[in-house]
Amino acid sequence: MKGFDPKFRDFPDYIIGITKEIWEDRGIATLHDYYSEDIVVRSPASVVVGNQNVIGATMATLAEFPDRQLLGEDVIWSGTPEDGMLSSHRIISTATHLAEGVYGKPTGTKLRYRILADCHAIDNQINDEWLIRDQGAIVRQMGWDPKEYASDLIAREGGPDTCVKPLTPETDKPGPYTGTGNDNEWGQRYADILTRIMSADMRVIEAEYDRAVQSEYVGGVTGHGWDSVDRFWMGLRASFPNAKFKIEHQIGRDDPNMAPRAAIRWSLWGKHDGWGVFGAPTGAQVYVLGISHAEFGELITGHPHLRREYTLFDETSVWKQILLQGGEG
Repeated sequence: MKGFDPKFRDFPDYIIGITKEIWEDRGIATLHDYYSEDIVVRSPASVVVGNQNVIGATMATLAEFPDRQLLGEDVIWSGTPEDGMLSSHRIISTATHLAEGVYGKPTGTKLRYRILADCHAIDNQINDEWLIRDQGAIVRQMGWDPKEYASDLIAREGGPDTCVKPLTPETDKPGPYTGTGNDNEWGQRYADILTRIMSADMRVIEAEYDRAVQSEYVGGVTGHGWDSVDRFWMGLRASFPNAKFKIEHQIGRDDPNMAPRAAIRWSLWGKHDGWGVFGAPTGAQVYVLGISHAEFGELITGHPHLRREYTLFDETSVWKQILLQGGEG
């Protein structure tokens, strides 16, 4: 890979390798090498600008969860080393809550949760990032309800006027990456599926998903079959029935020894004006950033279907937006 350290075999090796080097091998100082000085890191909870702030946040997380591991499940990517590459990295993280931090007093809880991270890299450095942790899964394992956690976090951060503001189009910062992915057929097929779901055409689930589809959704919830898919997407869209759905980035891949895959980064931006997974409508203006991965396969000849789906957004950040606007949900 032109411009990248030759110790990495390919782009997935780079992404998985530097993640382990930074977090598990305690090479936090390598962030000076692997992350650009003015990197923009967006999570639903906040926007962090600058390498030094990323280093501080990394150290705070490792202080709270010193045994944290990040197990790379997949890297779905697009681009070239010369022009820059965008990785959508899916991770299973394990950690024990051993010290006080953003999740409160240490509980000793052993956690398992997923992360989806889109990173743009060029010349051996990441300079733009979109990161979603399954906060709903984390706080539930600690005994919190996501809404209660969001309310408590607002108070611990000094109240509505001084707390950290969640990511929205109004708080976002521009970064160097302006690409939209690639035009691979599997990315386009998945984009069409999500667009139909968000347009309330739920018939697409039985048409495009395998009857035995495995789903891995927000809150650490594993499902099997069409009903689980329908309940998840229906519950989300019903909460924001008039919000604008936008596909922000789209990748499809055909790789040797791997199922055809797709990664979609998407958003909803609009009012909480419907009954769904966020309770009674409040009218709050809400931004939902989501990342979804899909694996396709042809169990029956001539009938390729979506066989595994992974989707994350941050429930606690949605609740924080609702609560900051006076809504109770």
